[in-house]
Amino acid sequence: MRQGRDLEDYVAQRFSEETGFKVRRANAIYQSEEHPLLLADFDRLIVGQKAGLECKTVSPFSADKWADGKIPAHYLAQVDHYLAVSGFDCWYVAALIFGRELVIHKIVTDKQVLSDLIDKEERFWTNHVMPQISPAPNGCDCDTQQINQMYEVDNRDKIADLSALHGLLDKRQELSDQIEQMEQEKTAIEQQVKLQMQDAAYGTVPGYKVSWVSSESKRVDSQRLRKEQPNIFNQYSKNVSSRRFTIVHAA
Repeated sequence: MRQGRDLEDYVAQRFSEETGFKVRRANAIYQSEEHPLLLADFDRLIVGQKAGLECKTVSPFSADKWADGKIPAHYLAQVDHYLAVSGFDCWYVAALIFGRELVIHKIVTDKQVLSDLIDKEERFWTNHVMPQISPAPNGCDCDTQQINQMYEVDNRDKIADLSALHGLLDKRQELSDQIEQMEQEKTAIEQQVKLQMQDAAYGTVPGYKVSWVSSESKRVDSQRLRKEQPNIFNQYSKNVSSRRFTIVHAA
């Protein structure tokens, strides 16, 4: 928590140095007067303007997500939410990319975007939060994690009737076949590139960086360790519980 606050202070200070704008802490939870269910906790407000500031710290490994004027979609949605709550004219995002630079973006209020966002948030509140009904999963990793946590243990005496999902399973099989074909085409292209590179570690082509570099690693021979040093194997082993999910197409 403290490190986050300290970094937020630093980013806000750098923003003020770069722009000349004075900023102050919000120190409150804000609520939209027109849409009371919309709440927000702002990082900073710009003194003398109808504007706010969102401070971000970014790993160098994620720097590409901020390149060429881009803003990650979830951060843009966050700022649009702030604009919807506050009714301000604009919002600034200051992102400190560690070891590189401070990136500053200005997001101007777009009434149509905010109207669409408010509509989606209100529908989500009405259709899911109030009746406590989970939304349909969308394929993201967080949904998979949540589902796995909800049903960690299986019941070997229970069989679920999935007849109603037959069409979905057909669609999945179709997608799997397409992915397999595309993966094979992708691999064939990589094989052609390797043949062209031969023993070269690096390749150059406009718009791409290509490398084929040798590396070595040491791995524990677990089967041998278990056989020859069972006590040591057991000492450093741990039980991991999970459910293995498989779908086999019965042609």
